[in-house]
Amino acid sequence: MTRFLPMLVFVALAASAVTARDAIDGPVSAEILRVIDGDTLLVQAMPRPQQTMEVYVRIRGIDAPELHSKCHEVRRAGLEARHALEEMAAHSPRIRLTNISGDKYFGRILATVTLADGRDVAGNLLSDGFAREYGGGRKPRSPCAEEK
Repeated sequence: MTRFLPMLVFVALAASAVTARDAIDGPVSAEILRVIDGDTLLVQAMPRPQQTMEVYVRIRGIDAPELHSKCHEVRRAGLEARHALEEMAAHSPRIRLTNISGDKYFGRILATVTLADGRDVAGNLLSDGFAREYGGGRKPRSPCAEEK
């Protein structure tokens, strides 16, 4: 039994290292390249000095209406949410990413996004009514009759 203890410790340490790589506290500086929709950005992140990478960022804690919904009202609300995010990006193209983790879609991360002046992007979109709180999992069905 004692012979296997070092191996168990190594496995536990390796597992914790994998977990540490899956989440990054930040902050990571980034520049907004494009607003994709009301809750997703394409950014050029600078995780280390002299290192940049383009990555899609899903804004943590919110869900904006879908641009490709079958429902006209949902699509219109999605366009309004994207426009609101574009306005924020135009006034503050430099942002800070924190609480960074992988997302369910390959190549996209989930992060808290803060504007250069310290405002929380998700909080602004929520308070202005362009998004709803979202913590993951199944999204509620749209109330639109066209989608049935």
